[in-house]
Amino acid sequence: MLFTWVDVNEKSFSRVLEFFGVKLSDAPTVRIVRPSDMTKYRSEKGGPPTRESLQELVTAYLGGELKPYLLSEDLPADWDAKPVRYLVGSNFDTVALDKSKTVLVDFYAPWCGHCRKLEPELDKLGEKYKDSKTVLIAKMDATQNELTHTRPRSFPTIKMWKKGTNEVVEYNGERTVGGMTKFIETGGEYGKAPPEEDDYDDDEDFEYSEDYTDDDEYAGHDEL
Repeated sequence: MLFTWVDVNEKSFSRVLEFFGVKLSDAPTVRIVRPSDMTKYRSEKGGPPTRESLQELVTAYLGGELKPYLLSEDLPADWDAKPVRYLVGSNFDTVALDKSKTVLVDFYAPWCGHCRKLEPELDKLGEKYKDSKTVLIAKMDATQNELTHTRPRSFPTIKMWKKGTNEVVEYNGERTVGGMTKFIETGGEYGKAPPEEDDYDDDEDFEYSEDYTDDDEYAGHDEL
Protein backbone atom coordinates (compact mmCIF):
# COMPACT_ATOMS: atom_id res chain seq x y z
CA MET A 1 0.00 0.00 0.00
CA LEU A 2 1.05 3.56 -0.71
CA PHE A 3 0.40 6.15 1.99
CA THR A 4 0.04 9.86 1.29
CA TRP A 5 -1.54 12.94 2.83
CA VAL A 6 -3.49 15.90 1.51
CA ASP A 7 -3.67 19.39 3.02
CA VAL A 8 -7.42 20.06 2.98
CA ASN A 9 -6.82 23.79 3.33
CA GLU A 10 -4.89 23.93 0.05
CA LYS A 11 -7.32 25.30 -2.55
CA SER A 12 -5.63 23.47 -5.44
CA PHE A 13 -6.55 20.14 -3.80
CA SER A 14 -10.30 20.85 -3.78
CA ARG A 15 -10.91 18.43 -6.66
CA VAL A 16 -8.98 15.74 -4.81
CA LEU A 17 -11.28 16.15 -1.82
CA GLU A 18 -14.29 15.99 -4.14
CA PHE A 19 -13.02 12.76 -5.66
CA PHE A 20 -12.54 11.13 -2.25
CA GLY A 21 -15.85 12.43 -0.94
CA VAL A 22 -14.16 14.33 1.85
CA LYS A 23 -15.46 17.60 3.31
CA LEU A 24 -13.33 20.08 5.22
CA SER A 25 -15.31 19.23 8.33
CA ASP A 26 -14.33 15.56 7.96
CA ALA A 27 -10.61 16.21 8.45
CA PRO A 28 -8.59 14.57 9.76
CA THR A 29 -9.84 11.41 8.10
CA VAL A 30 -8.61 8.50 5.98
CA ARG A 31 -9.67 6.91 2.71
CA ILE A 32 -8.36 3.81 0.95
CA VAL A 33 -8.62 3.65 -2.84
CA ARG A 34 -8.24 0.53 -4.97
CA PRO A 35 -6.60 1.76 -8.21
CA SER A 36 -7.99 -1.01 -10.43
CA ASP A 37 -11.49 0.45 -10.32
CA MET A 38 -11.23 3.48 -8.00
CA THR A 39 -13.36 1.83 -5.33
CA LYS A 40 -13.08 3.76 -2.06
CA TYR A 41 -13.15 2.54 1.51
CA ARG A 42 -13.24 4.27 4.89
CA SER A 43 -13.35 3.35 8.52
CA GLU A 44 -16.81 2.81 9.94
CA LYS A 45 -15.59 4.16 13.28
CA GLY A 46 -15.70 7.86 14.01
CA GLY A 47 -13.02 10.10 15.43
CA PRO A 48 -9.60 11.18 14.16
CA PRO A 49 -7.24 8.46 12.94
CA THR A 50 -4.66 7.01 15.30
CA ARG A 51 -1.79 4.59 14.77
CA GLU A 52 -3.98 1.80 16.09
CA SER A 53 -7.06 2.71 14.02
CA LEU A 54 -4.97 3.00 10.85
CA GLN A 55 -3.46 -0.42 11.40
CA GLU A 56 -6.91 -1.85 12.06
CA LEU A 57 -8.30 -0.21 8.89
CA VAL A 58 -5.49 -1.48 6.66
CA THR A 59 -5.70 -4.98 8.13
CA ALA A 60 -9.46 -5.08 7.51
CA TYR A 61 -8.99 -3.88 3.93
CA LEU A 62 -6.26 -6.40 3.11
CA GLY A 63 -8.43 -9.10 4.66
CA GLY A 64 -11.37 -8.20 2.43
CA GLU A 65 -13.52 -7.22 5.39
CA LEU A 66 -14.35 -3.61 4.38
CA LYS A 67 -17.42 -2.63 2.42
CA PRO A 68 -16.98 -0.08 -0.39
CA TYR A 69 -17.79 3.50 0.53
CA LEU A 70 -20.15 4.95 -2.07
CA LEU A 71 -20.94 8.63 -2.41
CA SER A 72 -24.56 9.72 -2.72
CA GLU A 73 -26.27 13.07 -2.62
CA ASP A 74 -29.53 13.48 -0.78
CA LEU A 75 -32.46 12.88 -3.11
CA PRO A 76 -33.86 16.27 -4.21
CA ALA A 77 -37.59 16.67 -3.73
CA ASP A 78 -37.90 17.77 -7.36
CA TRP A 79 -35.72 15.04 -8.87
CA ASP A 80 -38.47 14.06 -11.33
CA ALA A 81 -39.93 17.54 -11.95
CA LYS A 82 -38.16 18.04 -15.28
CA PRO A 83 -38.12 15.94 -18.47
CA VAL A 84 -34.53 14.91 -17.64
CA ARG A 85 -34.78 13.14 -14.28
CA TYR A 86 -32.06 13.72 -11.70
CA LEU A 87 -30.64 10.54 -10.21
CA VAL A 88 -28.53 10.03 -7.10
CA GLY A 89 -26.99 6.93 -5.62
CA SER A 90 -30.02 6.07 -3.52
CA ASN A 91 -32.65 6.13 -6.29
CA PHE A 92 -30.60 5.05 -9.29
CA ASP A 93 -31.47 1.35 -9.32
CA THR A 94 -35.16 1.98 -8.71
CA VAL A 95 -35.38 4.30 -11.71
CA ALA A 96 -32.74 3.09 -14.18
CA LEU A 97 -33.34 -0.62 -13.66
CA ASP A 98 -37.10 -0.37 -14.13
CA LYS A 99 -37.65 -3.04 -16.79
CA SER A 100 -40.82 -1.38 -18.02
CA LYS A 101 -38.75 1.39 -19.59
CA THR A 102 -35.66 2.03 -21.66
CA VAL A 103 -33.62 4.45 -19.56
CA LEU A 104 -30.80 6.59 -20.95
CA VAL A 105 -28.48 8.15 -18.36
CA ASP A 106 -25.85 10.86 -18.77
CA PHE A 107 -23.07 10.50 -16.20
CA TYR A 108 -21.43 13.91 -15.95
CA ALA A 109 -19.04 16.06 -13.93
CA PRO A 110 -19.94 19.70 -13.21
CA TRP A 111 -16.48 20.91 -14.22
CA CYS A 112 -16.42 19.02 -17.54
CA GLY A 113 -16.70 21.30 -20.60
CA HIS A 114 -17.96 18.50 -22.87
CA CYS A 115 -20.68 17.77 -20.31
CA ARG A 116 -21.85 21.37 -20.40
CA LYS A 117 -21.97 21.24 -24.21
CA LEU A 118 -24.07 18.08 -24.02
CA GLU A 119 -26.58 19.50 -21.53
CA PRO A 120 -28.80 21.46 -23.99
CA GLU A 121 -28.94 18.44 -26.32
CA LEU A 122 -29.89 16.21 -23.40
CA ASP A 123 -32.62 18.68 -22.42
CA LYS A 124 -34.01 18.50 -25.96
CA LEU A 125 -33.94 14.72 -25.77
CA GLY A 126 -35.79 14.81 -22.45
CA GLU A 127 -38.39 17.11 -23.94
CA LYS A 128 -38.80 14.73 -26.88
CA TYR A 129 -39.57 11.76 -24.63
CA LYS A 130 -41.23 13.56 -21.68
CA ASP A 131 -44.63 11.97 -22.40
CA SER A 132 -43.28 8.53 -23.27
CA LYS A 133 -44.36 5.59 -21.14
CA THR A 134 -41.48 3.42 -22.30
CA VAL A 135 -38.46 5.77 -22.52
CA LEU A 136 -36.96 7.87 -19.75
CA ILE A 137 -34.03 10.30 -19.92
CA ALA A 138 -31.93 10.96 -16.83
CA LYS A 139 -28.61 12.33 -15.62
CA MET A 140 -26.39 11.86 -12.59
CA ASP A 141 -23.48 13.85 -11.19
CA ALA A 142 -20.92 11.06 -11.06
CA THR A 143 -18.58 13.12 -8.88
CA GLN A 144 -21.15 13.11 -6.07
CA ASN A 145 -22.81 9.74 -6.59
CA GLU A 146 -21.31 6.29 -7.02
CA LEU A 147 -22.67 2.87 -7.93
CA THR A 148 -21.31 -0.61 -7.39
CA HIS A 149 -22.23 -1.75 -10.90
CA THR A 150 -21.40 1.31 -13.02
CA ARG A 151 -18.19 3.34 -12.82
CA PRO A 152 -17.68 5.92 -15.57
CA ARG A 153 -14.05 6.27 -16.63
CA SER A 154 -14.51 9.53 -18.49
CA PHE A 155 -17.06 12.30 -18.77
CA PRO A 156 -19.60 12.50 -20.15
CA THR A 157 -20.48 8.81 -20.25
CA ILE A 158 -23.87 7.92 -21.73
CA LYS A 159 -25.38 4.52 -21.00
CA MET A 160 -28.75 2.99 -21.76
CA TRP A 161 -30.58 0.29 -19.81
CA LYS A 162 -32.86 -1.51 -22.28
CA LYS A 163 -36.52 -2.18 -21.59
CA GLY A 164 -37.37 -5.75 -20.61
CA THR A 165 -33.81 -6.98 -20.07
CA ASN A 166 -31.82 -4.19 -18.37
CA GLU A 167 -29.07 -4.89 -20.88
CA VAL A 168 -26.62 -2.00 -20.65
CA VAL A 169 -25.32 -0.35 -23.82
CA GLU A 170 -22.88 2.55 -23.86
CA TYR A 171 -23.26 5.30 -26.43
CA ASN A 172 -20.25 6.53 -28.37
CA GLY A 173 -21.93 8.46 -31.20
CA GLU A 174 -22.39 12.16 -31.83
CA ARG A 175 -23.65 14.01 -28.78
CA THR A 176 -26.74 15.47 -30.40
CA VAL A 177 -30.44 14.95 -29.89
CA GLY A 178 -30.58 13.32 -33.32
CA GLY A 179 -27.76 10.89 -32.59
CA MET A 180 -29.07 9.91 -29.18
CA THR A 181 -32.58 9.48 -30.58
CA LYS A 182 -31.24 7.01 -33.18
CA PHE A 183 -29.38 5.22 -30.40
CA ILE A 184 -32.62 4.78 -28.45
CA GLU A 185 -34.80 3.90 -31.45
CA THR A 186 -32.36 1.27 -32.75
CA GLY A 187 -32.18 -0.45 -29.38
CA GLY A 188 -28.63 0.70 -28.81
CA GLU A 189 -27.18 -0.37 -32.14
CA TYR A 190 -26.57 3.11 -33.58
CA GLY A 191 -23.49 4.67 -32.01
CA LYS A 192 -22.87 1.67 -29.80
CA ALA A 193 -19.53 1.79 -28.01
CA PRO A 194 -17.19 -1.22 -28.25
CA PRO A 195 -17.22 -3.62 -25.29
CA GLU A 196 -15.34 -2.40 -22.27
CA GLU A 197 -11.96 -3.92 -21.62
CA ASP A 198 -11.36 -6.03 -18.57
CA ASP A 199 -10.68 -4.22 -15.32
CA TYR A 200 -7.22 -2.83 -14.91
CA ASP A 201 -4.72 -4.88 -13.00
CA ASP A 202 -3.98 -3.53 -9.55
CA ASP A 203 -0.61 -2.21 -10.66
CA GLU A 204 -1.90 -0.31 -13.67
CA ASP A 205 -2.63 3.40 -13.56
CA PHE A 206 -6.21 4.61 -13.84
CA GLU A 207 -6.46 6.55 -17.08
CA TYR A 208 -8.43 9.76 -17.23
CA SER A 209 -10.04 11.04 -20.42
CA GLU A 210 -8.95 14.25 -22.05
CA ASP A 211 -12.37 15.52 -21.00
CA TYR A 212 -10.84 16.13 -17.62
CA THR A 213 -8.62 18.83 -19.04
CA ASP A 214 -11.25 20.53 -21.13
CA ASP A 215 -11.33 23.73 -19.11
CA ASP A 216 -8.43 26.14 -18.75
CA GLU A 217 -9.66 26.78 -15.23
CA TYR A 218 -8.58 23.31 -14.23
CA ALA A 219 -5.50 22.98 -16.41
CA GLY A 220 -2.74 21.37 -14.40
CA HIS A 221 -5.12 20.13 -11.71
CA ASP A 222 -7.02 17.38 -13.48
CA GLU A 223 -5.17 14.23 -12.60
CA LEU A 224 -6.10 12.84 -9.25
